[in-house]
Amino acid sequence: MPPRRFAWRVTSTFGIGAPLVGFLTRPEIDALLAAPASDTWLGRRDHTLLLTAIQTGLRLTEITSIRQQDVSLATGAHIRCEGKGRKERCTPLTKITVTVLMAWIREQGADGTRILFPSVRGGRLSADAVQHLVAKYAAVAQKACPSLANKRISPHVLRHTTAMELMQAGVDRTLIALWLGHESVETTQIYLDANLSIKEEILSKTTPINTKAGRYQPDDDLLAFLKSL
Repeated sequence: MPPRRFAWRVTSTFGIGAPLVGFLTRPEIDALLAAPASDTWLGRRDHTLLLTAIQTGLRLTEITSIRQQDVSLATGAHIRCEGKGRKERCTPLTKITVTVLMAWIREQGADGTRILFPSVRGGRLSADAVQHLVAKYAAVAQKACPSLANKRISPHVLRHTTAMELMQAGVDRTLIALWLGHESVETTQIYLDANLSIKEEILSKTTPINTKAGRYQPDDDLLAFLKSL
């Protein structure tokens, strides 16, 4: 029997048959981030891009348009971007991401107008280029993490991964919607449904507690109250 894909079909808010929500587990994240070669310029660029994408949950068009001037690495480190509807938002950065971005900008040479993740010619990466590099490193990462072979990894899956990391950390979905720049809080329901499905999958593998259901006997006061309704 083929291994089950770690993605879940949404059935509540968006109805049966909605697209699968794919995302990476923590071991898969680690394997993907370890895939780029650290001894080449492309490898360091791609590692930094993947880490930033997974940590921030930025859309593909957002992450390819970031310039150095949009990144603040001082106290309150964050990335500023313009999302859908030309709405600007800021996404905080973890200490690890700050450290990696500092090294990358130092290597590039500080220049506020410079694209943060440029092509080899210095211009903006195309959507196809990012799709290609994500797929390439996912294939490399399969050697260390075979479960990746059962998934279709794309830049949008990295965005889903951010949402699931936040969801599993107990972050309220209203805040996740704010983090991801969603128009509606209801959009984050797909992650809530996926999180519940994971827990149900885990529960199905546990051994049920061996007990018998007892018959509930209401007391006289409750019976009297019910009759008065």
